[in-house]
Amino acid sequence: MNQPSADRTADTADAPIYSSLIRELGDIPAQVRRTAEQTMEEVDRAVDFSSAGGSLA
Repeated sequence: MNQPSADRTADTADAPIYSSLIRELGDIPAQVRRTAEQTMEEVDRAVDFSSAGGSLA
């Protein structure tokens, strides 16, 4: 699902414009990815359907 960081580093080395944008603005895709992962972890803790019983079918 997630690309290894070595692949992202290689991609930025091939794209100097992207590298300069990351230096200026920060790595927005990485920040979004971290926020999404944190949100999913919070949802997993808040919504626990394991004790609901019954089947969905």
